[in-house]
Amino acid sequence: MNDKIAELRRRQQEAEFGGGKERIDAQHKKGKLTARERLELLLDANSFQEIDSFVKHRARDFGLDKQRFPGDGVVTGYGKIDGRLVFVFAQDFTVLGGSLAEAHGAKICKIMDTALKMGAPVIGLNDSGGARVQEGVVSLGAYADIFLRNTLCSGVIPQISVIMGPCAGGAVYSPAITDFIFMVRNTSYMFVTGPKVVRTVTHEDISSEALGGADTHATKSGVAHFACDSEIEALDGVKRLLTFIPPNNLEDPPAKMCSDPTDRADAELNDIVPDNPNKPYDMKAVIQRVVDDGDFFEVHRDFAMNIVVGFARLAGKPVGIIANQPAVLAGVLDIDSSRKGGRFIRFCDAFNIPIITFEDVPGFLPGTDQEWRGIIVNGAKLLYAYCEATAPKITVITRKAYGGAYDVMNSKHIRGDMNFAWPSAEIAVMGPKGAVEIIFSKQIAAAEKPEETAEKLIAEYTAKFANPYIAAERGYIDEVIEPRFTRPKLIAALEMLQNKVDSNPKKKHGNIPL
Repeated sequence: MNDKIAELRRRQQEAEFGGGKERIDAQHKKGKLTARERLELLLDANSFQEIDSFVKHRARDFGLDKQRFPGDGVVTGYGKIDGRLVFVFAQDFTVLGGSLAEAHGAKICKIMDTALKMGAPVIGLNDSGGARVQEGVVSLGAYADIFLRNTLCSGVIPQISVIMGPCAGGAVYSPAITDFIFMVRNTSYMFVTGPKVVRTVTHEDISSEALGGADTHATKSGVAHFACDSEIEALDGVKRLLTFIPPNNLEDPPAKMCSDPTDRADAELNDIVPDNPNKPYDMKAVIQRVVDDGDFFEVHRDFAMNIVVGFARLAGKPVGIIANQPAVLAGVLDIDSSRKGGRFIRFCDAFNIPIITFEDVPGFLPGTDQEWRGIIVNGAKLLYAYCEATAPKITVITRKAYGGAYDVMNSKHIRGDMNFAWPSAEIAVMGPKGAVEIIFSKQIAAAEKPEETAEKLIAEYTAKFANPYIAAERGYIDEVIEPRFTRPKLIAALEMLQNKVDSNPKKKHGNIPL
């Protein structure tokens, strides 16, 4: 028996050593950790339980018969983060460049299948040279097997991707289906076709980082939700994200003890909105003054910054926050902000996270660029997400709520549960100036002093319509509140809504405008 135990230990050590010391050293020289080092940092101490460490590929062509490593380039298993069960896979670049093929893909699929049965999140640490060319179409089939599971798991268990090296070609589509993507600056990239192909086809000379690096995807494409300076920062971000979300779609988000008084008022909120309706202010300052301990975990921080999304807590319970940002493009809705907001809302709704909306929106961004690129269907994505959502939905209108954007931003008409407004709210078809120019165009043109007449009419229109009270009279606003009481009002509403039951008509699925 001792000999057999010794053999087991030898095989375990071989599996743990990956591609060998030389390749591990090369990984470190690139500023990258190994797959096992990453898992050690991500998971609670001594909680990782590895699965399939002895799996090897079965290919024999192109010299692969002489390159058979235990684990086949991916470390898989389960463990705990803050005591909560998670399933993980970490591609090992030291073994065949972390390339994906039949056995490698089967290991990932097994983890995903088990996670789905157990109702626990899946976290993938991606660091791969792509499909293993030597295994041909089998590699492509392995990718498709993973894509299918990503899709079936979507909305059932949280899926998080951490890109910690190359991710190119078909490999990018698995992370794209997952809920959140973390990238690491200067060591990770994502693209369908790399710089060489781009150079050949379009004659553009561009680096991997500029084409598909962390900052590119965090600011331009919106593919990455988080761009991090180091692998440690990325892994810490994953751990923090998990504190806000439940393990599956049947459980509630994890609550925490709250030391921030639930009845706390903040007098500074009474003065945060400028008297000049055209003057900007920072909506994040509003959010931070309302949520528990000012702690706001922003998602997609550097993309479509005219809308703000992220997680926070109220009375210790997680909420998803979506807010127009008057400090960027006046908080207008455009293509990118609509996509960003819509996807975040759908995640929150899928996982029973209440949605809090802070609204200050002048409308949709006009112009040929927006119209030709599809502001209609993209704006409709945000509208669809709000309409479809059955999680508790609360809106606070701080200032402008104009036109169709008023409808879209969780109005009472699309099943907003509680709709509050500050006294500074302006709920109308459009701003006073535009409305007056349409309604009184002939009167202004015929006046002896058109400018003075226009100013007088604008003042009259503002006094009569640029307020929340007409909407409140019709019940479109449940309550006009003093800004300083926003926190206790939201907490009371959430407590009232904690047992909310709502549903959509029975159907296979809706047809969201994509």
